[in-house]
Order: sequence, then structure tokens, then C-alpha cells
Amino acid sequence: MGENLQKLRIMHNISQEKLCAELQRRGCDIGRSTYAKYEAGELNIKISILIELKKIYNCSYDDFFFGLEKI
Repeated sequence: MGENLQKLRIMHNISQEKLCAELQRRGCDIGRSTYAKYEAGELNIKISILIELKKIYNCSYDDFFFGLEKI
């Protein structure tokens, strides 16, 4: 999922720092180092963060999970 998070962020031309500031403005307690761990796949993302990212990016949840299905 980390790669998808990074792709969406880059597609929207926003830095991790600015994204975290926006998430904080929306009531999510998150720092850049924590978000970097989400993108690196080192930490599972909180659903509250995922919900806000969906609103920020105006995307579907499928965009976060694309390519993660196991055959």
C-alpha cells in the first residue's frame, strides 16, 4: 500500500510535510516521520488517516489497495 500512497501524493504534487500539515488541520495527529513509514511499508496506516486521504485526493479506496490482491 505504501507505493500507492506515494504515487497518489506525487500525482497531487504535494510533499509529505505539506500533506501531514493538511491532515493535522483536519484533526489527524500525524507527523512526517510516521507518514514516511506508511509510504515505506514499515507501519500500517490508521483508517482515520485513510479516510482523510480519500477526501484530500478525491479518489476511491480502490486507489489505495490497487495491485495488492494475491492470486
